[in-house]
Amino acid sequence: MSPTIPAWARELLRCPVGHHPLVDGTDDAGHPVMVCAEDCPGPGQRRSYPVTDGIPVLLVAESTVTGR
Repeated sequence: MSPTIPAWARELLRCPVGHHPLVDGTDDAGHPVMVCAEDCPGPGQRRSYPVTDGIPVLLVAESTVTGR
């Protein structure tokens, strides 16, 4: 994720579905994403949200769900 987001703000970010903390990650194309730190929406699945121009897009419609 972009270093322009202060650490205190990153600690506040939560998944809008499961309310889990989000951690930095990358998608299959190598783009930055925020990923649920816990299974969401089901066992073995993680929801990820794109980061566009350094801003996390925490819209469920923009998220993807992948297996671990």
